[in-house]
Amino acid sequence: MKEQRVGFGYDAHRFGGDGPVTLCGVAIDHPVGVVATSDGDVGTHALIDAVLGSAAAGDIGSHFPSSDPQWENADSVELLRQAVRLVFDRGYDIINVDVTIIAESLRVAPHRDAMREALTTALRIPPASISVKATTTDGLGFIGTDQGLAAYAVVTIQR
Repeated sequence: MKEQRVGFGYDAHRFGGDGPVTLCGVAIDHPVGVVATSDGDVGTHALIDAVLGSAAAGDIGSHFPSSDPQWENADSVELLRQAVRLVFDRGYDIINVDVTIIAESLRVAPHRDAMREALTTALRIPPASISVKATTTDGLGFIGTDQGLAAYAVVTIQR
């Protein structure tokens, strides 16, 4: 019998500095960037936590701590590749992923296919197994007042 597991991830960053904003490996024109140690890609960061969590392999902070200068301006898709390699080394395959970006003014739909393509190599699964979608908070909270953005991710793995 095959063992299936699920991992969940979340990340948020506040806006600040110059754009663009990177989401799921794709640079999106935006008047402001995000404040972060790495490239601040909330979609990929949430995905990394979901991938690691699915295999009970820690979290993004334990593998890529923001206090370590080597992760300054790091490419989050490369960090995702490393997390996926760790999960594969434990004998798991990734079955599917689902990422939800929460942002008020930034639009995901025009970039959705590019995001899925950007993640496919790192995840070692086809774009048809990768969902990227978006929502707003209808003006509520720090996201609704356009002070930042966030993402949730869910991953299913199988051994």
